[in-house]
Amino acid sequence: MTITTDDRAALDTNPMDSRARPISPELQQQIESACAQACQMIAPAWPLDRAIAVNPHWSRIGMPVRRVAARMAVLGDVQVFPSRATQRLAWDQQRITRADLLQALSEVPAARAAGLTPEQCVDALQRTASIRRLPLLIDALDTDPRRHHRLSWRQAVSHQVSQTCAAYFDAHQASWQPQRPSGLYAFWHETLQHDHGIGLLMGLPRLGSALKALPPTREDAERWVLQRLGLPPTVWADYLEAVLLTVNGWASWCAYLGWQAQLEGRTDEHLRDLLAIRLAWGAILLESQDDATTSRAFLALQNAWQESPQLLTGAEDSLLIDEVWQTALECGYQRTLWQRLASACGEAPDAGAPEIQAAFCIDVRSEPIRRALEAVWPAVQTIGFAGFFGLPVAYTPLGTAARRPQLPGLLAPTAEVTEGVDADLQVSVVSARTDRLALAAQWRSTNQWPGTAFSFVEAAGAGYLGKLWQWLRPSTDGRVNDDQAGLPARYRPVCRPQLNGLGLEDKVDMAARVLHAMGLDRPQTPMAPLVLLVGHGSQSSNNAQAAALDCGACCGQTGEVNARSLAQMLNEPPVRQGLKAQGVLIPDTTWFVAALHNTTTDELEGFDLDLLPPGARSQWQQFQPVWAQASDQVRRERAPSLGLSPRAAHAELLTQFRRRANDGAQTRPEWGLAGNAAFLIAPRHRSRGVTLDGRSFLHDYDAVNDADGSVLELLMTAPMLVTHWINWQYHASTCDPLRLGSGNKVLHNVVGGHIGVFEGNGGDLRIGLSRQSLHDGERWVHEPLRLTVVIDAPRAAIDRVIAKHEMLQQLLNNGWLHLWRFGPAQPERYAAGEWLAMEQA
Repeated sequence: MTITTDDRAALDTNPMDSRARPISPELQQQIESACAQACQMIAPAWPLDRAIAVNPHWSRIGMPVRRVAARMAVLGDVQVFPSRATQRLAWDQQRITRADLLQALSEVPAARAAGLTPEQCVDALQRTASIRRLPLLIDALDTDPRRHHRLSWRQAVSHQVSQTCAAYFDAHQASWQPQRPSGLYAFWHETLQHDHGIGLLMGLPRLGSALKALPPTREDAERWVLQRLGLPPTVWADYLEAVLLTVNGWASWCAYLGWQAQLEGRTDEHLRDLLAIRLAWGAILLESQDDATTSRAFLALQNAWQESPQLLTGAEDSLLIDEVWQTALECGYQRTLWQRLASACGEAPDAGAPEIQAAFCIDVRSEPIRRALEAVWPAVQTIGFAGFFGLPVAYTPLGTAARRPQLPGLLAPTAEVTEGVDADLQVSVVSARTDRLALAAQWRSTNQWPGTAFSFVEAAGAGYLGKLWQWLRPSTDGRVNDDQAGLPARYRPVCRPQLNGLGLEDKVDMAARVLHAMGLDRPQTPMAPLVLLVGHGSQSSNNAQAAALDCGACCGQTGEVNARSLAQMLNEPPVRQGLKAQGVLIPDTTWFVAALHNTTTDELEGFDLDLLPPGARSQWQQFQPVWAQASDQVRRERAPSLGLSPRAAHAELLTQFRRRANDGAQTRPEWGLAGNAAFLIAPRHRSRGVTLDGRSFLHDYDAVNDADGSVLELLMTAPMLVTHWINWQYHASTCDPLRLGSGNKVLHNVVGGHIGVFEGNGGDLRIGLSRQSLHDGERWVHEPLRLTVVIDAPRAAIDRVIAKHEMLQQLLNNGWLHLWRFGPAQPERYAAGEWLAMEQA
């Protein structure tokens, strides 16, 4: 599309000039399209109290990985593939073998077409890929020789925009809340009029006089992109995306607000406002420069962006070797993975009917404990299932308005859970909790107000001796932070989460779906007398990112609420009668019990045990020493990676794990999902007895009992996407910790109570994982591999699911994950719609 003469005349006028000619509807639509396209490239980042892992490139999966890597490098200086230094180390240490490299060269079509050789790939490891970032207007203008003695304008503007966003979005932390009547752009516009320090930071003490050029509305700021830059329309969206990448943290937060609004059927304009703010800064800086400087800046900018197509193509070509090495790293892991799976003990040993069945979240931290339990007591049958246990719910604690989702971030809640309590106790419970929470809030406020901070230290200083002692000598309490905050101890046993607002028919249908997906509705697999629903949660102290260690399938919460709600529903006699009418029989002797796996200490906590009938109580007691032995085995496996001795006595090792969990100075309470690399969708016998090193998500699935493929479709479009998000957040935070990770945990400062963190006192909002979650101080603990999904299902069934979902086609055909299946004799790899047999994996 070309710009008409009238449009050009309108665009050449001053943005503040009310006499500016209107532009054509066609051009306005082009501006709208470019802005919308740029905003659509930003993936959401969830808040701290609901932290879930997200692929920061999620909105770009419609493009091949290497093209995204090139664009991110050119537009934002972001690294997508592992560094060549990382790959050189893997090559030198034989983590990548020549066979792996040859396999990678055969798997990457562009490498085959280019005739790349192993020698060329190895030689390239001695050089760093040189990719030039395209400049923005702010870079072209910032040419003052003194710029090296101050913040760059890019840094200063990002800092100012970030501080404004922190003030605007904060609804929980600051004692004084500003007025926000007209949106983010208007708030920034007003705030900047009173910011007298930003000019000094930028070396522009008279910046205030340039504020007359400030576009008054978001639409004016967006229009300014074309008004003076002189860039061709074909690069507008790319330029705007590069602008957003300068404040990628806050852009990701705004994208989250837009994501939530979409789930609720609303629209949200905060991301567009943020884009307009960054564009408006260009108008201000232009006004602060003389004509000669601005002319040189425009010429430099236009010349650089005129070459953008060639630059992007060249970057994509130069990253071909990096794609090959990324694939080679994965080939090495896949080879080991398949060798181990091939050694599985096959069909489960005939130990008779299981005495206990335990359904665990598919989280990689469940794999070691499942393996240990089965080894200690073969009569235990473990099951892998999504951690929210199929309940699409939001939870509101009794006596509060703190509603929170307990399901994957991809979904919106359709049911509600609250705490149930006897009617005669409800008033007392609500009153007690409200009073306690109010008292806690008052206590916190006493050291926040400037007028009381010093007197608080004087009055309460001695009272902090106990807290100081706890830091010097952490306690050995082993409880995960629970969901009953504010409840007096006497009421905790009688407050139980329960589903509300669902009729019996809805409960029966939901229960039937869950049992079918778990594989517990088959007559040939009888239910055990005790069925455990084991959620998981992490235990840590003084940890702003604690929720990132909890259950991603429960939106950064523990699995307690979901497990207890489902257990209670499945124990209800009317629900069981309804299931029986549908052909799903739960024996009278079977009881469902909710439990929580503490992933920091590997302890187990049971819930609602006072409701257990005698038979189930006996089974529970019999299970306790089994868990104790299995958890001790897992702690010994984990100990070396945490700097602990695996040879310590049982009680002493447990004490050390507990102290780590309660240590406010501990930056690595556990390793979370570091190392994740594979997702198995298969019957347990495919991996039973196999040591997978806590790197594999495991979801039980039996294709024989899924004739219509509905369960497979559910698994490939929900858990597979969640595991992909987890995998890529760890990948991105490792490959580019500066721009896609949250930096040094020790320097974190919480923003807005729960929005996110700054590293230090400013800069952009940090997203992703901290360095301490990925690096032990000497080496990277996480290995940046794309997820390998291995499914035990017929080709045709898998192909049908892929054909129905464009998202899966994008993930697979563009190289965002690997898909394998168990073939008749050897594994088969999915490649561009074909299944290729792998003679050696």
